[in-house]
Amino acid sequence: MSSVTAVPLQPVKRSYIVYLCIGIALALIAAVALAVQGDDFLTRNARARGVVTTASGLQYKVLTPGKPGAAKPTDADVALVNYEGKLLNGTTFDKSQQPTPMPVAAVVPGFSEALKLMPKGSKYRVWIKPSLGYGDRQTGPIPPNSTLVFDIDLLDFLPEAQVRQMQMMQQMQQQGGMPGGAMPGAPGGR
Repeated sequence: MSSVTAVPLQPVKRSYIVYLCIGIALALIAAVALAVQGDDFLTRNARARGVVTTASGLQYKVLTPGKPGAAKPTDADVALVNYEGKLLNGTTFDKSQQPTPMPVAAVVPGFSEALKLMPKGSKYRVWIKPSLGYGDRQTGPIPPNSTLVFDIDLLDFLPEAQVRQMQMMQQMQQQGGMPGGAMPGAPGGR
């Protein structure tokens, strides 16, 4: 026969179990509060003066209205913009150093939607919720589930096909494809 030495466990005080349960509940509440922090901001921000919320949840405020009746870019355009992107805590994660061309259809959905709302010459501040931005992915210095804040200045836009044609012409000039670098239809051109 084998003899097993059993060491009885001391009973745990009921108050320790209560404290443990309360600690776990507080940790869960804190986690939920952190997860919805961006949503709370957007809810409060939606009530701010001049802020418009679209059906998708994008929020924007017109800082400079632009030219009355001016055309607005579409998915088939390349927009020329100055912009600054920040997190809700004020940290700048991206800023254009000069006017930057951006294909409207090739940016995050919230940025694309904002561009399509803007007439030429306007400046908007936009708040992009995570589902219209980078979602639950970390992208460079942008943490997952971040609400993004952009100041966007729409300088101009052109159809993407026209931009491609201009780029091809520029490449041809650089490669010496045209005498004297002349443009077709220009004096001295073909």
